[in-house]
Parts: sequence; C-alpha cells; structure tokens
Amino acid sequence: MEYLPDRNSRYKDVDYWDERYKTEKSFEWFGDFSKFQHLLQRHVMKDDAILVLGCGNSSMSSDMYDAGYHSITNIDYSSVCIHTMSARHDATCPGMTWHQMDARQLSFTDASYDVVLEKGTLDAMLVEEKDPWKVSSETACLIDQVLREISRVLKPGGRFLSVTFAQPHFRKRLYARHDYCWSVRTHSYGDGFQYFLYVLTKGEELSPEDAGLERRLLEETQDPPNEVRTQEADTEAFLDCIDL
Repeated sequence: MEYLPDRNSRYKDVDYWDERYKTEKSFEWFGDFSKFQHLLQRHVMKDDAILVLGCGNSSMSSDMYDAGYHSITNIDYSSVCIHTMSARHDATCPGMTWHQMDARQLSFTDASYDVVLEKGTLDAMLVEEKDPWKVSSETACLIDQVLREISRVLKPGGRFLSVTFAQPHFRKRLYARHDYCWSVRTHSYGDGFQYFLYVLTKGEELSPEDAGLERRLLEETQDPPNEVRTQEADTEAFLDCIDL
C-alpha cells in the first residue's frame, strides 16, 4: 500500500500522519459508518453532544452528520488532518467543529459530552504491542491517560463507543476498570472478519464478570500463555502485529 510506513512504530508518530494526510484523501478503519450504524443508533441520540477522538480523514463524521447527528466535535493530533477536514466539510456540515488536540490532555471541561467515539485510534496507540496478554507499562500508561480523559469529559450516563478489531478477552483487560466509572458491553459486526463495538456507560457498575477480571489482573503473577490464536489481519501492516 502507498501509505504503509517503513516500520510499525511510525503509526505513533505525528510526522508520519501529517505527511500521509497531505496526499491521502480518505481511509476507513474497520469499515465505513454504514457497517455499524445499526449498532451506533441504539446508543447515540441525534441531539447528543459527540466527541470523535482521532477523527483522521475518515468520512465517519460527515456520514453521521448526514444521518442527523449534528453536534459533533472532531479532534486529531495532526494539524494537517484538522486543516484539511475543516476545509472539506465546513460548508456542508455547519456547526461541526475540528480541533488539533492530544487525546491525553483534552481541553474540554468535565462532563462536556454525551458520547465519545473512537474508531481505530486506540489500536494505533497499541501498535508496537505484540503480546495481547501483557501490554507494556509504557503503552498501558498511555492508554490509561486517554481513558481517564474520556471518562472525565463524559457526562453522567454518557457513553464511550470504541470501534476496533480487538476481541473482548483482550480489550476488556484495558477497559474493565473501576477507576473509569463505567460498565462495558460488547457488540460485533462484519462478514467473515469480525469487528467490535464496545459501549462503556459512565456511572454504571462493572458486571460481576468484568469486576472479577479486574481483580484477577491485579492479582496476576503467573506468566501469560505462550501461544495465542488470532484472527487474520486487516489491510494495514500494524494489524499484523497486534490483537488487542
């Protein structure tokens, strides 16, 4: 593929994305909006205040706008992306906004949004992880910073929606934490290769199963399994290396 980096770690490099967004018009991780719209509309109201985390050059936000979701704020840490997407959609999506921002340090006040939505953003942050049972301390800290910020800006009863290829037995290890003050529910979609939509609702308790998972992870001292069965990879190279 034209935009594949020379090494997977570059997916975490803003300079890589700036260069890519200068020429790439659009790319969809895990299918376009139509593929999971039937799931999203169960959890997102038309008048919800929505924050899209790591919007990239996906058409998801404009597709959602066309479907009646008009209160959308988009952020990305690439200034090139934000400038390009703002210029592309300002005339056709009035009221939808675009901001260059680091997901670890959101500039929004507490309890600002009904919904925070990400599609592939956290997967890119996990790009260098090869062991789905044990995320490195550095990456775990990064993900924790982002999840705490998401929880902070969600209103009581607000939902964090995460679209990913990561299977529940791996991704729940990151999401099922009492500190984030949310419950975790899982949906799947796709023909053949399965993708997942996680719905994390602020103010709801973890299920007994997920609370037990958190306890086991805190107590875990044994080595992880040596072999892990994974799905086939998606079209970008970093998906070959992680199954989180």
